Amino acid sequence: MTPLDGAPGALHLSVRRADLSGPDGERVSQLVEAYLRQTEREKAAQIGGASLDAALPARYRSEIDEPATAYEDSVVHVAESDGEIVGMVVVQTNSTTREIKRLWVAPRARGQRVGSALLDAATDLRDLPVRLTVWDWRDDAIRLYRARGFETVASWEERPRLVCMQLEPERTH
Repeated sequence: MTPLDGAPGALHLSVRRADLSGPDGERVSQLVEAYLRQTEREKAAQIGGASLDAALPARYRSEIDEPATAYEDSVVHVAESDGEIVGMVVVQTNSTTREIKRLWVAPRARGQRVGSALLDAATDLRDLPVRLTVWDWRDDAIRLYRARGFETVASWEERPRLVCMQLEPERTH
């Protein structure tokens, strides 16, 4: 594990592929649930609809209850600091793209470059375009994605206020 930026108090962080059928499954489940709850609260505040305390939509239950099954067609990376998983990213691949489906850092670990480390892991393989969607009110996330080379592209989403972004594959000579 390497301290980020060598700054005093910086996290000692490692990023690795998650073992969802083993010890990482429960913690990834907790992080995914926190991500989804926060997203639903933000959506209620930003675009209306369900109350801020509403239950999560049923379509998310499998990701929380059985992440190993829900993400069997994906790669999940976790960020670990001092033995605790503090963030995760889910990358789904098909024949033409890789798509970042979930990226979440526990609130206590934010501002410590955990999101950057997870994004680096998610974009390490650049043989295909890497795409993602992000809500337009998530300014910090959008800044991070742009700093890593993602550009806003034409939307493939029906939901308003989702920004579609893409990182082009690296060119080989």
